[in-house]
Amino acid sequence: MSTEVLEHFGLTKEFKKSGYYETPNIKQIFKDIKNDIQYGRLVVVTGIVGSGKTVFLRRLQESLLQENKVIVSRSLAVDKARATIDTLISALFYDLSDDKDVKVPTKPEKRERELNELIKIKKKAIVLFVDEAHDLYYQTLTKIKRLMEVVEADGGILSVLLLGHPKLRNDLRRPTMEEIGYRSVNYSLNDVIVNRREYIEWLIKESTAKGTKISDLLDDSAIELLATSLRTPLQIEEHLMRSFREAYKIGEKPVSADVVRSILSEQINDLEPILIRNGYSIKNLAEQLNVKPAEIRALYKGQLDVVRSRELLEQMRISGLPI
Repeated sequence: MSTEVLEHFGLTKEFKKSGYYETPNIKQIFKDIKNDIQYGRLVVVTGIVGSGKTVFLRRLQESLLQENKVIVSRSLAVDKARATIDTLISALFYDLSDDKDVKVPTKPEKRERELNELIKIKKKAIVLFVDEAHDLYYQTLTKIKRLMEVVEADGGILSVLLLGHPKLRNDLRRPTMEEIGYRSVNYSLNDVIVNRREYIEWLIKESTAKGTKISDLLDDSAIELLATSLRTPLQIEEHLMRSFREAYKIGEKPVSADVVRSILSEQINDLEPILIRNGYSIKNLAEQLNVKPAEIRALYKGQLDVVRSRELLEQMRISGLPI
């Protein structure tokens, strides 16, 4: 947002720099996860795009590091689709070893034995964080469970926290994944902001000087339209910025519902954006439904015949997709 827009509306900072909106739901999830990782659990945290997963993960890691009751390890590999159990074990070696020049054994048997020895020396529960875990392959997830069991059998405690889109949670519910899914503890960040109107008012309060009246910046009808049309913190922040920019261009203050309506996308809740926010690409869908990517594209564009469209949508519902 330009400085001219900020000054026009009396905003002291951009909305994304407003801090952390901690609801009672988030506090409870924090508390429950901290308890889970003391006992060697596979914890799965999911949320749609823009739900605040990255900030949540960062704050949880910071809190655990400050409390110093467990040892935090993080997989920093960017391409999770190519991450293997070797990648994740290497992350544990790098974070647990006191040796700056860490040499991870290449032979699996020796590697796992040395890892167990490292864990014993630390005498604390270990938690490995894996972000973007919806991209991990089934074989990698299976081996994560096995690694946790190996550590447990040798007297150690290893928890793994997988963070990703709702696709991850849905995948773990599939019959082929029940070996892992039934052993996981699941948390969702999708609806941690129950009252979106309150969130909008909090954002304005945190981004303006003390004593600023929200009604001087946004009409009540504009707030209501934003709250009912949008779902995630990211969506709200982005559309608030767009609203202020548009209102500034036409010299309007406070922002009206008409201005908000003019910047809202009519396609925001269409099938394609909903599935993308949940982690489903065209490739993912084609593989899961055993169809060609071209059919998925045609479905999105409304170019598929009615009967076939109904068949695909029914397949999606049966598979547990959020449509």
